[in-house]
Amino acid sequence: MLRDRNETSHVYDEEKARSIYENIVGYFPEMKRTFMLLKERYLLEVIEMDKFMKRAVELAVANVRDGGQPFGAVLVKDNNAIAEGVNELHETYDVSGHAELLAIRRAQKELQTNDLSGYTMYASGEPCPMCLTAMYFAGIEKVLYCASLEDAVEVGLGKAKLIYEDMQKPKSERALSMIQMPLNEGQENPMKLWEERK
Repeated sequence: MLRDRNETSHVYDEEKARSIYENIVGYFPEMKRTFMLLKERYLLEVIEMDKFMKRAVELAVANVRDGGQPFGAVLVKDNNAIAEGVNELHETYDVSGHAELLAIRRAQKELQTNDLSGYTMYASGEPCPMCLTAMYFAGIEKVLYCASLEDAVEVGLGKAKLIYEDMQKPKSERALSMIQMPLNEGQENPMKLWEERK
């Protein structure tokens, strides 16, 4: 983690913290949730802004000034920035033109690969379900974000949170209707065709 030389920092001893946590929760099981919340808050406090997140936020700020939404992303591997992106919906009228997706597309095109294992995504805002799904498919192993979904809701950007909540519901109760339409008898099955090709 990069820090300014004059900046003081907290030191987090994970093994010691885990040992203390397990001992206390062993005696007081009802305190487990409280400790989990405190641990999460403490970890969030000690993770400091680094050069890649600063860049993601800078991209987001510039995008707002250009008429876009406050989202920027930097894709990183081995401490090197590989690709960047900002939300381009205001320019391209493409709902898939999110910052994280564009960074992924550029990296995959440049490197001629679908596999981004070992990469880390730095996002100025917590990724939406679409971007998160793309990261799963690409094999990205870690995501760091600055503004939370709740932060986005507060400024009128609540669609991602609504979709996350909707996806927790059974298919029959979701806002987006999904109906299966089976193949006709004798119709060629693309799934079987794919299975035979492998």
